[in-house]
Amino acid sequence: MSFFPGNDPLPGDAFASDQIELMVIPNAKDIGGFQVRRALPTARRRLVGPFIFFDRMGPAILRAGQALDVRPHPHIGLSTVTYLFDGKIRHRDSLGTEMVIQPGDVNLMTAGRGIVHSERTPQELRGAPMSVSGLQTWLALPDDKEEVDPIFENTAAMRLPEIDAEGVSGRIVIGAFSGLRSPVGTASDTLYADLSLTSGASVKIPADAEERAVYTLEGEVSISGDRFAAERLLVFRPGDEIVVSSEGGAHFMLFGGASLGSKRYIWWNFVSSSKERIEQAKEEWKTGRFDIVPGDEEEFIPLPDN
Repeated sequence: MSFFPGNDPLPGDAFASDQIELMVIPNAKDIGGFQVRRALPTARRRLVGPFIFFDRMGPAILRAGQALDVRPHPHIGLSTVTYLFDGKIRHRDSLGTEMVIQPGDVNLMTAGRGIVHSERTPQELRGAPMSVSGLQTWLALPDDKEEVDPIFENTAAMRLPEIDAEGVSGRIVIGAFSGLRSPVGTASDTLYADLSLTSGASVKIPADAEERAVYTLEGEVSISGDRFAAERLLVFRPGDEIVVSSEGGAHFMLFGGASLGSKRYIWWNFVSSSKERIEQAKEEWKTGRFDIVPGDEEEFIPLPDN
């Protein structure tokens, strides 16, 4: 959903904890009653592991007659991960995939050398109000996987390992955590978990992932005595075990993984280790050389002017 004209996030206030490398306060952008907060990329931090883009969508209520209509648009050099808490979105892509994304499912679309997709409110749901809440993140692909053939994969919520012990609950979306491993495959070492704490509970974040961060969706979390409100991105310093606790309960996403080890450029929907490759993709979209989306051929998002 990179069509959202999200504002650049802001660095947070100073804090005491030496376990936190950076706090980011995402700027909220209202798109016709639908609020989006963009936490990555920022001027001070481009990636956390392979994660190069982090958008918080909603929560919002689409009134009767309103709809989410993301026209066909292209991607290269990345995998998009769509993860909903509420609402449904119809995904179509240039591979011929058509699927209604359900809450709790993991929808991984690897663009590689190039893919086009659209995301819209299902037609059958447009006559009544609908709540929409979720996340879309991008995973930059490693150097040797940037030009792979595109693929779309859906993993149902029921296949994701669940945590439920000592006040900690949630799902392992991608990668391994707390002795559990998700069946979702990725091109590089990736960690992505959906975690909730009851009042007074805590969870240990081991140092086995090279880069780690949390994004708090609801409630307030505490780390080394510092408290952090919801809608904050906290990037941890590498090498230390981190304990996240919450006095009143909280819901947050833990994410990260191995560093890619090389620089990535991002422009509009394109991610690459090469500026020249991005220029090529811009020209290909401008001149109509990307594939079309079957069932959604009439519209598209033009190449931005800048």
